[in-house]
Amino acid sequence: MDALLVVDMQAGLLNGDPKHDLAGVVRRINQLASRVRDRSGSVIFIQHCGAAGDDFEPHTPGWALLPELQREASDLVARKNLNDPFAGTDLQARLQEISPERVLVTGWATDLCVDATVRSAVAHDHHVIAVTDGHTLSDRPHLDATQVIRHHNWVWSELITRRSIKVAATHELMS
Repeated sequence: MDALLVVDMQAGLLNGDPKHDLAGVVRRINQLASRVRDRSGSVIFIQHCGAAGDDFEPHTPGWALLPELQREASDLVARKNLNDPFAGTDLQARLQEISPERVLVTGWATDLCVDATVRSAVAHDHHVIAVTDGHTLSDRPHLDATQVIRHHNWVWSELITRRSIKVAATHELMS
């Protein structure tokens, strides 16, 4: 059984520069979520709680999860206020209760909250799969989004862990 983490896929991300292949990323997250649920796994939406006036300020339109995400009543929501959703939250306790064989990581932004999630899941001794085509971000001043994504997918594949780390595309996980 798997746990799928969907990091910060909230309406506030629509502000600012366009996100690389956002519609495709949402579609692939929905596919994976359906597959995980069909196999009695858990889908956990990570919801960032920003400061007052922030695009992710709680109980504002930007704080809401993207409406295109297919959600079910059995899905969980874990709220965070740092890049790392394990820091100062009950996410690890929830994962221990679920006891997934693997933790799949998707979401926004590749180089910030998704990266922190992958690294923290590894540090918390989970078998981790970073979904190579399941995360997004905007172009950065020094690299375009595809370069950042490619770089992070490589870095994650090289992490040293006690369990395992794998990078895999959605189609590989669906087969």
